[in-house]
Amino acid sequence: MFWTALGLGAGVAGAIMMSRWVRRQKQRYSPANLSAQLSEGARDLGSLFQEALDEGRQAMAEREAEIRASLPD
Repeated sequence: MFWTALGLGAGVAGAIMMSRWVRRQKQRYSPANLSAQLSEGARDLGSLFQEALDEGRQAMAEREAEIRASLPD
């Protein structure tokens, strides 16, 4: 009787935990949340791209200054 009750309790607890997990995953991957995550990722990618461009321009300007300094007047 004890082991039956223990097994039944563990089964019910597992089922509740699993249903909560499934509900969270369903909510996480809903179309509204996916589009929000996608737009956030696009914004992050855009800002990273802009930073890379800025660093590239700065490096080009530094290298140009070095080359101009090495040329005879």
